[in-house]
Amino acid sequence: MPTPAAKTNPGNFFEDFHLGQQLAHATPRTITAGDVALYLALTGGRFAVASSSEFARAIGYRAQPVDDLLVFHLVFGKSVPDVSLNAVANLGYAECRFLAPAFVGDTLSATSQVIGLKENSNGATGVVHVRTSGTNQAGTRVLEFARWVMVNKRDPSQPAGNAGGAAPVLADHVGPERIGTACPPIDVSRYDFARSGARHRFDDYAVGECIDHVDGMTIEEAEHQMATRLYQNTAKVHFNQLAQAGSRFGRRLIYGGHIISLARALSYNGLENAFHIAAINGGRHVAPTFAGDTIHAWSEVTGKSELAGRRDVGAVRLRTRALKNHTAEGFPQTDRATGKDHPALVLDLDYWCLMPR
Repeated sequence: MPTPAAKTNPGNFFEDFHLGQQLAHATPRTITAGDVALYLALTGGRFAVASSSEFARAIGYRAQPVDDLLVFHLVFGKSVPDVSLNAVANLGYAECRFLAPAFVGDTLSATSQVIGLKENSNGATGVVHVRTSGTNQAGTRVLEFARWVMVNKRDPSQPAGNAGGAAPVLADHVGPERIGTACPPIDVSRYDFARSGARHRFDDYAVGECIDHVDGMTIEEAEHQMATRLYQNTAKVHFNQLAQAGSRFGRRLIYGGHIISLARALSYNGLENAFHIAAINGGRHVAPTFAGDTIHAWSEVTGKSELAGRRDVGAVRLRTRALKNHTAEGFPQTDRATGKDHPALVLDLDYWCLMPR
């Protein structure tokens, strides 16, 4: 009968982390056209620049760029075996910047540094903060982000002894002066607004405007399982029903990044020309989602900024909320009975997008 052996990797538990720890993640990933097609099939994204090589080349890209969130998920997935294999939940993101476009044929690698540790009062878990970077085969950083995750302890009966006692100080947003380099200069005169799906440009959006993206998307069991495998995300909470049967939910959780992708795909209806995510200021996975849930989304324009030295694009700051089994129309931001987050709210994401001017 096989038993756990020293050659296998059980993943890190909370006790295994220490401040400043450097983690070089295994398995570099070469992006293929198949990855791009599968991601499109799983999310339904329709932004023209990431969908059409002809459209992308016409405005100044050397080739069709890989969808920003596919890049994010591939880099995130590299970090899972070392950071969140034994996670209870991924809790949030901050200081995420897309630094350079990625293309089919690029090979992505990832590294992380532990920047914060705090044991929870229940003694069974702790929160680990990491900063992760993704680089291509030339050593160019394409992405960096901070995230924090709740991780199980190996021995809940003993103090971990490694916690710093406080979360790291992270910026509440990425300044617009730090987001203009990921997108190459584009030729707006060759940006085909008929083909992109709408005529709305940077100047057509006003701070305070709210957009109901109207459409809904139901998550099938096979889809979220396939999506998480696409990113080589091995977290047990997403894959192992035998292990999750004894959890408080009794079933596998959908990877929160899949909800981000669905919200982004749904946001096309109303934000058709928000063709590039430049930064994620912060985000919360407010509640879990499961197969069978239907996702709707709406976005609020919370800021706008011109970019120094650029007249081709401007930055629009968006706050997108994703809801499960509830339409966006008339959605209350809080539960009126408790004053807390409404139970249908599953994602609250604050990010910058670039739009043609």
